[in-house]
Amino acid sequence: MPPSNSSTSPAAGSTQEGSAQTRRPVVRALLSVSNKAGLVELAKDLTGFGVELVASGGTASAIRDAGLSVLDVSELTASPEMLGGRVKTLHPKIHGGILARRDLAEDQADLEAHSIRLLDLVVCNLYPFEATVARADVTRAEAVEKIDIGGPSMIRSAAKNHAYVGVVCDPTDYVEIVTELREAGGLSDATRRRLALKAFQHTASYDAAISQWLGENDPEVEAEVFPDSLLISLEKSAELRYGENPHQRAALYGGFLELAELLHGKALSYNNLIDAQAALALILDFDPADRAVVAILKHNTPCGVGAGSSPLEAYENAFATDPDSPFGGIIVSNRPFDVELAAKVDEIFTEVLIGPSFTDEALELLKKKKNRRLLAFDRSKIDPGQVEVRRVFGGLLVQESDPAPEEVKTATLATQTTPSDEQRIAMEFAWRVVKHVKSNAIVFALADRTLAIGGGATSRVDAVHAAAAKAARVGLPLEGSVLASDAFFPFADGLETAVAAGAAAVIQPGGSNRDEEVTAAADKLGVPMLMTGTRHFRH
Repeated sequence: MPPSNSSTSPAAGSTQEGSAQTRRPVVRALLSVSNKAGLVELAKDLTGFGVELVASGGTASAIRDAGLSVLDVSELTASPEMLGGRVKTLHPKIHGGILARRDLAEDQADLEAHSIRLLDLVVCNLYPFEATVARADVTRAEAVEKIDIGGPSMIRSAAKNHAYVGVVCDPTDYVEIVTELREAGGLSDATRRRLALKAFQHTASYDAAISQWLGENDPEVEAEVFPDSLLISLEKSAELRYGENPHQRAALYGGFLELAELLHGKALSYNNLIDAQAALALILDFDPADRAVVAILKHNTPCGVGAGSSPLEAYENAFATDPDSPFGGIIVSNRPFDVELAAKVDEIFTEVLIGPSFTDEALELLKKKKNRRLLAFDRSKIDPGQVEVRRVFGGLLVQESDPAPEEVKTATLATQTTPSDEQRIAMEFAWRVVKHVKSNAIVFALADRTLAIGGGATSRVDAVHAAAAKAARVGLPLEGSVLASDAFFPFADGLETAVAAGAAAVIQPGGSNRDEEVTAAADKLGVPMLMTGTRHFRH
């Protein structure tokens, strides 16, 4: 006969199953962990509570090496581990002990008939699949070997039977479990439900990682951009103070803060993160090897972008576009923040400063303001080509990313007048910026700076008017500038208004039914116009 299955009854003082006060004692625990952090301490505490420990492989060895008594899984099952450890916990005496319903006579009869001992607590975490495939030199065989089978099976069994069994897959939960067992003598319904939910989330995330890696790394199968099933599983990395507005709750999931490290300042807010994403997307379109580029953004859209031989010169060019908006905004540089740039930026309040790095002198200066956040990004770790996801009621919209625009080099000359080399350089610059302005988007620019930006307008001519009006208000002349439009001009009025404001050359995608009319207007006004054939809407 097996040892008494004493956990078939609720702990003393508890109520019937289903009550919020029901507590289940832990008589026997199964431990099988890959991550052994805190394992020995947990095993000591459980032993001190009189819990019988059952463990597999390396977990049993670690517990035994600590001088604690432990029963090997192979002893419990009377079946040896086999296939190099691939099969050890996949056995009726394991899953029967986990899945048995304590208040069902038929289950109890099966336990007695097959000499199965109850397991009241399962402590299990999984082979490090994600850490393994993160290695650049990982082979397919190594990846496949790190696909855990027995672990997820035990976790899911225990989570399914959470009415009676506790399941712990995260070492950070050990202290809470030990405290509850010490103070209350058992695990409450609420605790077991919480742990079960966490367990299913854990195995779902694990399976999603495996599915994604296999789908992207099969040499015989072309990776699908849009698979039949979209699996998204991200760990929560931060609870945010609130969302876009104080009455909205918010959190950050995934590894953004691993790509953009917070060096100083308070935790990033929801709006800071949205703006930081927009800033990084823009600055990644400018190669630091070509020249320094600095962008100033406010409310998720650029208000000034400048280029120069140094970050300071680039910043001054960007700032001149719109001296009002940078207050409380975000500044991003494609080259390291040096002390010269830091000293100039320090003259106004900005929420977030972003660069690939900061010199020691710049950090010392910039850290003097506590409310300023400093972010350092690693360009080599960021994949600008990852798909973009947006929420709609009942589902998600997924699209390919919009790559850095290179169409200026192959653009078609639509007019009789040819742009100068200087105008082509300005067009290249303006074309990279306008992609990041909300549609309808218009950018007036020179070769090294934006002069006026109009975005988010409901008509293209309104975007031109808005940009020109802002330039006039701040006293910035547009004569001799180039104009970039993120989509075609539906009528000639937008181009005519831009030229009247000072634009001397135009770049746009083309594709309108009135392209001939717009081209005729450009020829009449004597301005060269390139058509790229590619639009860059940003809604």
